Formats: sequence, structure tokens, C-alpha cells
Amino acid sequence: MATGEGQGLGEFDAVLERFERHLRLERDLSPHTTRAYLGDISSLITHMKAAGHETVSTLDVVVLRDWLGDQHQAGRSRATLARRSACARVFTAFCHRRGWLASDPGLLLGTAKAERRLPKVLDQTEARAVLGAQGPGDPRDLRDRALLELLYATGMRVSELCGLDVDDVDRERRTVRVLGKGRKERTVPIGLPALHALDAWCVRGRPLWVREGSGPALFLGVRGGRIDQGTVRRVVHARLSQVEGTPDMGPHGLRHTAATHLLEGGADLRSVQEMLGHASLATTQIYTQVSIERLRAAYRQAHPRA
Repeated sequence: MATGEGQGLGEFDAVLERFERHLRLERDLSPHTTRAYLGDISSLITHMKAAGHETVSTLDVVVLRDWLGDQHQAGRSRATLARRSACARVFTAFCHRRGWLASDPGLLLGTAKAERRLPKVLDQTEARAVLGAQGPGDPRDLRDRALLELLYATGMRVSELCGLDVDDVDRERRTVRVLGKGRKERTVPIGLPALHALDAWCVRGRPLWVREGSGPALFLGVRGGRIDQGTVRRVVHARLSQVEGTPDMGPHGLRHTAATHLLEGGADLRSVQEMLGHASLATTQIYTQVSIERLRAAYRQAHPRA
């Protein structure tokens, strides 16, 4: 084993603690992503302990393949296996750099490709029906209407929506400043319906819920704190259920819907990529497939010789 920072270490608890600090402080991953990584590596460590390993120094590609093989036998999906393979490679590279592994076995590990299913989206008629549904006009209704309009207008992630502050909205330029994955900031345009809904919430709804600890949060819960992701998901599911025939989906479904409608309207892939905050254009390209599948479905239904 190489010497250096890792000399004398390699015990599982110490390694896991260092890995957690690496993810949180050096890679600046979100708490949710950090928990997912630690859960996967804890599973790997449990597998190693059961096989009689005492330190991380004995981790090799055979151990990794055995662990993933057990996951496969347990019925884990291809997406889960792909994620755990990627996590394992991050972990082995980290251990190698620290001197706990003489070489990096993750480099020898193949990648299980995840199935890429086309996302479920609303059509434009359904989107209009959901956003046009009338409510009682109380603070909760004003907030829910504003967050739905903003999710559809921008395609932002639910975590990004929850993190918005009041001054992130530029009403003069009709844009919103979004802090995305990896703390990367982007500016996204919004339309007048979303802006009007936000104004209604900020003028007639938010002031009634503001408390001493509310801070600058744009969207609040009923007790005055910053809204949480679970609340947003419940709002989206509830609003969609009110429109008959609308498929059930959460906030990410509205993100998919926004991207698909942009491309159907003629937006180019690069612009949609920038708007959604995708690191890779390949991630955005799935929405072109959604549009093509919808076109095929319409053709099969309408063309007499389809």
C-alpha cells in the first residue's frame, strides 16, 4: 500500500468518515446525493465484512463484481446497478488517491447501462387545464398556483424551487436566478402568467404567512418556514388529480413537460440544455425522443394509412 495520508488507516469506519467529508466538502455534493453515495458504499462495506475482509486495502475488482452480482441476484434494477457502479468508481479512486489502495480497481469495472425510459409528460391541453384550474384565492391557493406556474415555465428542479429567495426574481427582465447542482447558477426566463402568479402570491399571500424566521424564502409553508420538497410534491400531485384524465406525476414530470413543450415549439437543444441546467447535451436529447414518440402516436391515430 502506498504511504501518505492513508498510512495506518484503511479501517472501514475511518474510511467512510473521510469519504463523507470528501463528498460534502471537496465535491460539494448535496446532502441528498451524499446520503445516496454513503448508502451505496455502506452496502459495499457490509458485503466485504461478510466475506471476511477487515480493511479497505483488500478491495479489488473481484470484490466489486461479487457485490454487484449479489445486487443483481437481489433484483436491483439496471438503473440502481449503474448508479452503484458509478459510486464504486468514485470511492475506489478516492481510496487510491489517499493511499489505501495500491491500484484503482474501479478502472476495471464495467458499467451497467441503465434503461432509458421516456418520461411521462402532459400534453399542452392538459397543461393548460391544470394551470387554468380556479381555486379559492386564499394564501395556500396563491402559493400553489405560483409554484406550479414557475415549475412549468422554467423546468427547474424541485430542490431549486425550494431554494429560491424573493430577490431571485427579476420582474423587470422577467427572469429568475436559479442555483442548480454543484452550486452552478443560471438565469432562466419566465412568462407573464408565471410572473403574475408570483406577484399575486408575494402581494396577497406571502405577507400573511411571514414569520420572524421566514427569512428571504420565496415560497413558505403554512408555519412560515421555507417550503420543503415533500410539500411541493404533494401540491403537484393534488393539483393534477383535480383535472380528470391527467396522468399523475410529480414536479419532475412538470420539468419533463416544460422541456418537451419547448422543443415542440421550436426551441433548440442548446437553449433547452442551458435552461434546465443539464451538464451534458445527451441528457437533454431524450426530450427529442419524447417529441418524436408523440408525433408518431398522433400520426397513428389520425392518418388513414398509418
